[in-house]
Amino acid sequence: MSELRFVRLGFGEEAVDYQEAWQKQREVHAARFEDTVPDTCLLLEHPPVYTAGRRTTESERPLDGTPVVDVDRGGKITWHGPGQLVGYPIMKLPRPVDVVAHVRRLEDALIRTAAEFGVETSRVEGRSGVWVLGDPVEDRPALGGLSLDLDPRLHDEEFDPRLDGPDYAPSNAGQRREDRKLAAIGIRVAKGVTMHGFALNVNPDNTWFDRIVPCGIRDAGVTSLSYELGRGITIAEVLPVAEKHLRDVLENADLAPRAVEAAAPEPSRTAAPA
Repeated sequence: MSELRFVRLGFGEEAVDYQEAWQKQREVHAARFEDTVPDTCLLLEHPPVYTAGRRTTESERPLDGTPVVDVDRGGKITWHGPGQLVGYPIMKLPRPVDVVAHVRRLEDALIRTAAEFGVETSRVEGRSGVWVLGDPVEDRPALGGLSLDLDPRLHDEEFDPRLDGPDYAPSNAGQRREDRKLAAIGIRVAKGVTMHGFALNVNPDNTWFDRIVPCGIRDAGVTSLSYELGRGITIAEVLPVAEKHLRDVLENADLAPRAVEAAAPEPSRTAAPA
């Protein structure tokens, strides 16, 4: 695979407005399709913003009507903002594109990044992104004095953690010792070229996630490298480490198109005897 180019668009006081970054993605995407630029990963921070992927439902959006930017990536609603390293790898892949394999490569690079800081992470079956796994269910503390058998999330499909106080807030998942997402991933592929990408929580204010149902998941929460390490950590510290692992994983990937099963042949037809 060709060399991966990194472009640092802006951090801290120079954080990049979401719409501005989205337009930049479109421009790089078009150039990559025309082969006028190499595979490119845009790295940046955003000012606070909620973005909703195509599968987001109304019940997962902020209850107070806070504006949400609807985007053309997969996945559901999430938050971006200060303290979160956002990466948009714009890459040309063999067609038909194996989207799952691309997501797995991004997860692998972020798992390696977290490991270099001493945070053990994993994948969760059926849920994209990078996770810190919680304790076994039987070892977790009771919620609000309730036994596990009475946990409303297990029995009420419409349970909304935003209406039931901090015991259920996504930002408090670490205190509950539940599974918690460290990095979210959502992508789009058009003309064989990827867009959008990942958001790695370094040291954000995770209470921003409490106003939504992040990624549509009601029985887990969110975390950050700083929370898991118990100390402050900065985007500046994480940035070169993330670049190193993204480069290693993405440049050395053995790319292959998605396997497409051939349609079964039609049974032969013969004329019935008269």
